[in-house]
Amino acid sequence: MSRILFTFISPLVAGIAMLSAAGPAGAHHSFAAEFDVNKPFKVHGTVTKIEWVNPHAWMYVDVKDPDEKVTNWRFELGAPSALFRLGWKKDSIQPGLEVDILSYLAKSGGHVGNCRSVLLPDGKELFAGGSGPPDTERLSPPSKR
Repeated sequence: MSRILFTFISPLVAGIAMLSAAGPAGAHHSFAAEFDVNKPFKVHGTVTKIEWVNPHAWMYVDVKDPDEKVTNWRFELGAPSALFRLGWKKDSIQPGLEVDILSYLAKSGGHVGNCRSVLLPDGKELFAGGSGPPDTERLSPPSKR
């Protein structure tokens, strides 16, 4: 009987242990997996929406290119709890507000970035609490695709 338990139960227990340990690892991504540290940029636009969701809040901004074509960009922020610790409030940024976004471009392309900080019209800077590097010396408008 003990041999049967060892033969069948041990692999079952080991399999369950491995599956439960692997689950959380895939639940989150690193900055480098999704965003390009070598492609920092700055855009000016109008906030259209903020989603206060976990694990990252998201801000949507309408950005006009030099030809006046409007594109809605999506920016990953830190977790809502991190943003609150950095001084954000739910009403800090409302739809319709014009802002400058300091960000890093997504590797997947599209109009997606990892926000480093938001510059408000009054000059105040709100840090985004994300996982990106602090270097903003090379920020420039994103290139046309």
